[in-house]
Amino acid sequence: MDEAKVEKALRVAREAARRAGEIQRQRLRQGHRVEHKGTFNLVTEVDRLCEEAILEILRAEFPGVPVLAEESRPDTRAEGPLWVVDPLDGTTNYAHGYPMFCCAIALVEGGRPLAGAVYEPLRDEMFSARRGGGATLNGAPIRVSRTAELSNALLATGFPYDRHQQPETNLDRFCALTLLTRGVRRGGSAAMDLCLTACGRLDGYWEIRLRPWDVTAGALIVEEAGGRVTDVAGRPYDYSGASTLATNGLLHEILLAALAQPAPHGRCFG
Repeated sequence: MDEAKVEKALRVAREAARRAGEIQRQRLRQGHRVEHKGTFNLVTEVDRLCEEAILEILRAEFPGVPVLAEESRPDTRAEGPLWVVDPLDGTTNYAHGYPMFCCAIALVEGGRPLAGAVYEPLRDEMFSARRGGGATLNGAPIRVSRTAELSNALLATGFPYDRHQQPETNLDRFCALTLLTRGVRRGGSAAMDLCLTACGRLDGYWEIRLRPWDVTAGALIVEEAGGRVTDVAGRPYDYSGASTLATNGLLHEILLAALAQPAPHGRCFG
């Protein structure tokens, strides 16, 4: 895709993310109809309203480009450009009125994101990036932190929805890193954790068993802010969300080593 189209895609992604954010903000303090996609995985009517608003904009501006969205998940072709959309990342937070949620949109081609936007409506913060063009927050350039020692680092993580069914829960790594760092936060929105890493409020973030719509836009923003993103074993990142480690780069090898070790004094919870 040529530069003009990528720049247009970035503009459209911002517009669509902001529209979804407006819906989230307007309806936050109303009662919500909550459904369960799994034991802990929720969806509300706001997720669907946001997705409808986003799809209307994307299809009008980029007709024929398929969309992989969390709530509709249509069939998509393997080649060519593809929109990857999370209309409301942090649905559980949103359903409880907990102020940590956003909308995330990315345009992908050949398996790599070209442009992405993440909008957090309560603070009116628009994070965005274009591959090779840097990352911004409300139009101002952002960079990752310069923290180089694990003991000085503030990290974030999360726990998979299927933690009662699968033996790998991430709780052992959470315990280990909590003891080795200034702290580990559990925000409940992967896209926001990635953006907070990109702008230096966090020094790193890891999580397992996510989906492409959770991570694609945020991972691009981290990369364009000077950070590094791999899976938790250090392999090249595939934007699937199956395994994600994002850092300021300085801490990456240190965190890879720490995540590979069992929790101090043995495994913790699994």
